[in-house]
Amino acid sequence: MTGLPVFRPVMSPSLIALLVQITATAVTLVFFLPAFSLLGIDISLIFAAFIQGGVASAACFRFGLASWWVPINLLFVPMVVWALTFGIAPVWFLAAFFLLFLVFWSVYRSQVPLYLSSQKAWGATVDLLPAGSGFAMLDLGAGLGGMLNHLSIKRPDGRFYGMEIAPLPFALAWLRKIAGRGAYQIRWGNFWAHNLAGYDVVYAYLSPVPMAKLWVKACMEMLPGSRFISNSFPVPEVKPEEIVELDDFHRSRLYVYRIPARQGIGAAP
Repeated sequence: MTGLPVFRPVMSPSLIALLVQITATAVTLVFFLPAFSLLGIDISLIFAAFIQGGVASAACFRFGLASWWVPINLLFVPMVVWALTFGIAPVWFLAAFFLLFLVFWSVYRSQVPLYLSSQKAWGATVDLLPAGSGFAMLDLGAGLGGMLNHLSIKRPDGRFYGMEIAPLPFALAWLRKIAGRGAYQIRWGNFWAHNLAGYDVVYAYLSPVPMAKLWVKACMEMLPGSRFISNSFPVPEVKPEEIVELDDFHRSRLYVYRIPARQGIGAAP
């Protein structure tokens, strides 16, 4: 065996990223800055911040974090140093932190950031709804409620429901429903604790992390023949019934799955 072993995360990637930042800061202060000092090289604070960011981004690979953590760890401290040069009052940083907390407070556990479905996804999903009336559709992670509002207008013969765990997006979605008198329901909560039985269509725009587990949940709870639709993130090792290409900004895809008969659950990941 060659090369250094990669440590796979055994805790939340967000906590690992925090430990990476702390470790990179310590390495920069203990080794790199004294080395430059011994060489008689005087470096600026922003340059030192980029050294710390380089160490942190390199550590991402060492600890097995996903590739999208690299720019975050690289730029986090340099951006903080850069922001401090503007002389912004601390209360604004506190306000920004509180706002981000209301939007992303559960990401460190769920590893599901806030994604908003495009209008192209709304339109394509309309075509994937059952032809008959009285069907029930659930949007997992309903965000600001845009999808639910659109579908309830286009298909008033259906019943539409949504769940959102982030406080601020849920509050905005709820206000949108009240103001527009939307013909749908939205609930604040964790969809893992919600039974998917009774829904003919379940739509999700989450992340790659929960897809295998969510597919098993869908197969266990939804009726055979029901549809499970995932925006952008396929279910691992499960062939979709259909893939719908979306001509949106992200060139997204809708992965459409048909819930198998109960004896097919064992084949699910």
